[in-house]
Amino acid sequence: MTGPASAGGDLATPAPPSLLPRRPRPRRTVPARPVSQRQQERDAYRRRQSRRSALVAALSTLVVLGALVVAVASLPRWPLVAERFFDLDQARASLPDVARGLLVNLRLLLACGAAITLLGLLVAVSRTLQGPVWFPVRLLAATFTDVFRGLPLILLILLLGLGVPGLRLGGVFDSSLVWGGVALVLSYSAYVAEVFRAGIESVHPSQRMAARSLGLGAPQTLRHVVLPQAVRRVYAPLLNDLVSLMKDSGLVSLLGVTTDAVRAASIDSARSFNYTPYVVAGVLFLLLTVPLTRLTDALSYRASHRRGPRSAV
Repeated sequence: MTGPASAGGDLATPAPPSLLPRRPRPRRTVPARPVSQRQQERDAYRRRQSRRSALVAALSTLVVLGALVVAVASLPRWPLVAERFFDLDQARASLPDVARGLLVNLRLLLACGAAITLLGLLVAVSRTLQGPVWFPVRLLAATFTDVFRGLPLILLILLLGLGVPGLRLGGVFDSSLVWGGVALVLSYSAYVAEVFRAGIESVHPSQRMAARSLGLGAPQTLRHVVLPQAVRRVYAPLLNDLVSLMKDSGLVSLLGVTTDAVRAASIDSARSFNYTPYVVAGVLFLLLTVPLTRLTDALSYRASHRRGPRSAV
């Protein structure tokens, strides 16, 4: 009989082997290979060489920095330079105003950075569209890139930040700060678009073919296959552009309508005829840009080691 045991005492059919609980297999422990005496000597030699190199690097750095300090301090006009550029009392007095002005630069950086990313990606995608029907779009995108990459940024800021508000259009269109941000967006979008386009064109055509063979349309292929790979390949140049945008946001001080970090330093310097506030503004910018630069280098190093040697495909 099959099935479970009946009341009459029939035995049940044994369960198949696939349904029986499996016993855990004992793990095999591989004994560690003993390190030879020769290998131990090599490892010890490498550690000694590493410590020696670090010590030599530290000593040479101290010697060079000490020589620079002595050379600068021995200049005949150094006391006057220290008074005009490195006055600690003037630095403490100007720090609050410059720090408040730096917040304006940070807000401008965030707003312009988001707009630059979207506009640059749109222009890059427009330049990579295939087919004769998209020729006008490609032509407009190429013209945008050529024009705004060719114009000096300071000229664009003065042209839009001072010229357009003079038209008295009303509302936000009369704000020189807004038009200074628009100038930053237009100029940097042209550069970022070329970075995105390089990333898109670096994706091998076989990726597109494979996506289309799986039934994905052109927009889906671009969104799910091409753009993720392209962005991963160009995020280091994008971070470099972000560092440059952080520095160039100080150019809106030329419009004279907003108190950013550079403008605040200029006001404090005009009051005391001392240039220490400019040094304070420069130090604050460095505190923001240097860590971001080091992060960019670290990400680029990690990405290059992750990819390793690659074939032509």
